[in-house]
Amino acid sequence: MVRIERMTSAREQDAIAYLARAPYANVFLTYLILFDRSPATQNALHLAIDDENRVRGVAFFSRQVAIAADTPAAIEAFARVGASHRGEKMIVGPRTETVAYWALVRGKHERPRLVRDRQFVMMIDRPLLRPVDRTVVVRRARIDEWPAVADNSAAMITAELEYDPMRSSPEFTSNVRTMIDRGLWWVGESLGRLCFFCNIGPWSPLTAQMQGIWTPPELRGKGLATAALAAICDKLFDLTPTLSLYVNDFNDKGIALYERVGFRTVSEFQTILF
Repeated sequence: MVRIERMTSAREQDAIAYLARAPYANVFLTYLILFDRSPATQNALHLAIDDENRVRGVAFFSRQVAIAADTPAAIEAFARVGASHRGEKMIVGPRTETVAYWALVRGKHERPRLVRDRQFVMMIDRPLLRPVDRTVVVRRARIDEWPAVADNSAAMITAELEYDPMRSSPEFTSNVRTMIDRGLWWVGESLGRLCFFCNIGPWSPLTAQMQGIWTPPELRGKGLATAALAAICDKLFDLTPTLSLYVNDFNDKGIALYERVGFRTVSEFQTILF
């Protein structure tokens, strides 16, 4: 038997230890527990607990739904919560758990507008990093560069997720500015022009997840992305022991880029969008 409990401070360390078994797949949930102390977030975190009082899963039910579970019983217990949950825009997480969860709740929810069925979760540490080509200057984005960062971020989201956040998310540009202020957006610069963009999403003591990775189409095929990404990774390893990301299985050019830098695949995700 598995029961569902809300996250409490008494359970935090047990939940973190559970998630640390798969640090790259579970970085988002770990980040929420450790660094997002808002009541709304903490109230949306749930634990699956077995008869021996052990954590068998962690889930987050908000505009984004994310699940980590190691038994069918835990997934079924989360599905009982998810069947009545409304307002999610995305379900994303380890592919096996996401497929099983969606099979149990899909009759209770609207039809997805888009499913990214298979996404590779990749990681890199300093020993895996290939030699860094210093031909591209890399640095944190400056606040005066926010229009270029926002435009390129919107282009990446439109290409990857098939919606334009500039039109559908009024807070999008302010969120970009906030992330720049926090030092989370990185850029590559070549010959005085911004040629590469990425940002740091959720992080944990074990890894930081890279997101928003984008090269303007007219600058591709010149080696700029490889040089910029490797150099950014090199700098970030002063702050975190590993980096991770996930990429659609059909994005051959993106996968090739990450492999050139030294990333290797460690697991798979699935994303369901509404």
